[in-house]
Amino acid sequence: MNITSFLIYCVIVTFTPGPSNIVILAAVHQYGTKRVMKYIMGASLAFFILVAASVMLNRTMAAGLPSFLSVIRVIGSGFMLYLAYQIYRMDVSKGTAKQSVTFASGFMMQFTNPKVVLFTLTVIPTYVMPYYTSGLVLTFFVAIVSFIGISAYVTWAVFGTLFKRIMQKYQKATNILVALFLIYSAFLVSGIAELIKG
Repeated sequence: MNITSFLIYCVIVTFTPGPSNIVILAAVHQYGTKRVMKYIMGASLAFFILVAASVMLNRTMAAGLPSFLSVIRVIGSGFMLYLAYQIYRMDVSKGTAKQSVTFASGFMMQFTNPKVVLFTLTVIPTYVMPYYTSGLVLTFFVAIVSFIGISAYVTWAVFGTLFKRIMQKYQKATNILVALFLIYSAFLVSGIAELIKG
């Protein structure tokens, strides 16, 4: 097993912009770190469940994977567009889009986030399971991947906190930019780009 490649893959996938990271960045300047931590806790729990489930159910899910991924893509893209609209509408004075930073929304987002689903379904089965089958070793790697995911979410929250004043000063522009990132993410994971390429 190439542990360096495994760790690089985990860090790149979890730390690069994705729907959950973008929601955290957009919401932290409006609601503060304490409120966003609820979203992060929900997202982290779901992330852990997905990683653990991929290890336990890898072979069972593989048979139905293509149709499963198609459904996840559609649901995930729709949810991302909904979040983009909520972020675009965010207003400190009105306190809109509260539903986008709750424990439940953080939890549910992971199950409709194709980036997370694809990552959790593939990372341990691809990198670890060909070399290790011990339950203890697999549990150790589930913990490592989960820790990296949580670290990514907290990093995005800290980043949002550090740039809070700038983001508040240019709130509308920030909301539009972040909403556009989400729309772009929705476009990429929807499969439309692949259809256009042929």
